Amino acid sequence: MKSLKLNRIGNSVGLVLPKEILARMRVAEGDTLYLTESPDGYRLTPFDPEFAEQMEAAEAVMRRRRDALRELAK
Repeated sequence: MKSLKLNRIGNSVGLVLPKEILARMRVAEGDTLYLTESPDGYRLTPFDPEFAEQMEAAEAVMRRRRDALRELAK
């Protein structure tokens, strides 16, 4: 477990993520991170959970309509 200190940044409060954490998350300056609430607290992730849900729905449609998509691709 790492503890992180909140710092004043202008009129806001922010935190600095150590480079080891950034490397493990595979993110860099300018990337977007998403904060989601979970049963055990909050989760910070580089993956957009809403986009992941949309992709799951799209993949389900593509599986069901595989033959039609193949015909359209011809």
